[in-house]
Amino acid sequence: MRNPLEQWPLLRQLRQKDPYGRGAAVKSRTTAALRPRTATADMSVGSWLLAGFVPAVSVAALSDVTGRLRTLGTVATAGSALLGGPVAAYTAALISDTAVPAWHEGHRWMPFVFVSSGLSAAAGVGLMAAPVAETGPLVRLAVGGGVAEVALTKTMERRAGVVKEAYETGPAKRFLRTAEMLTAGGVLLAGSAGRSRTRAAVAGAALLAGSALTRFGIFHAGLASAEDPKYTVLPQRARLKNPDGTG
Repeated sequence: MRNPLEQWPLLRQLRQKDPYGRGAAVKSRTTAALRPRTATADMSVGSWLLAGFVPAVSVAALSDVTGRLRTLGTVATAGSALLGGPVAAYTAALISDTAVPAWHEGHRWMPFVFVSSGLSAAAGVGLMAAPVAETGPLVRLAVGGGVAEVALTKTMERRAGVVKEAYETGPAKRFLRTAEMLTAGGVLLAGSAGRSRTRAAVAGAALLAGSALTRFGIFHAGLASAEDPKYTVLPQRARLKNPDGTG
């Protein structure tokens, strides 16, 4: 008896029976000769990034708290700042490089969404924890990161073709619309907080929650798109009709 789950591209990829997740119908001598990246390639990149980022940020924090080894702390701060963007982006690359339609179709924009979302979340934590006198740079990061997160998420949804329906229905829609409202509210509060400790803390909490809900929305959009074959079939047909991506 044929197992219907065998037709799910992601399952075939995870079980390494079909690294491309495309099924037997499109196999040929050319595709058989190709050597795709392994399922752990992006995870390996993430491991190396974290192996450098975690020690760097730890040393930077300890140096700042203790007031010792200032030179080493400065170098560690620069290193953690350099690795911060790739650490925020690599998860987007990891999930985009799968056969899950909602994630794969957003691969051009998702790393930017994740980086801006991480930036607004980090600024939010800073607004909640830092003294009001030191929140000036954090406010600018919060406003820039929050505006970019909302704009890039909307752009990713709009450019996803037919798969955008997965972002506009069900739990994904609820999470993303709530995230949009929280992030926009956090940006407005952060920009108008002034010397108010309460407004800065509320703004930070809103930005942090909005960032988390953005990720949950993208996750649920992926689940919804994987359950409906049309989100896999229709984009493939469009690419076959227009392989150069024009028109």
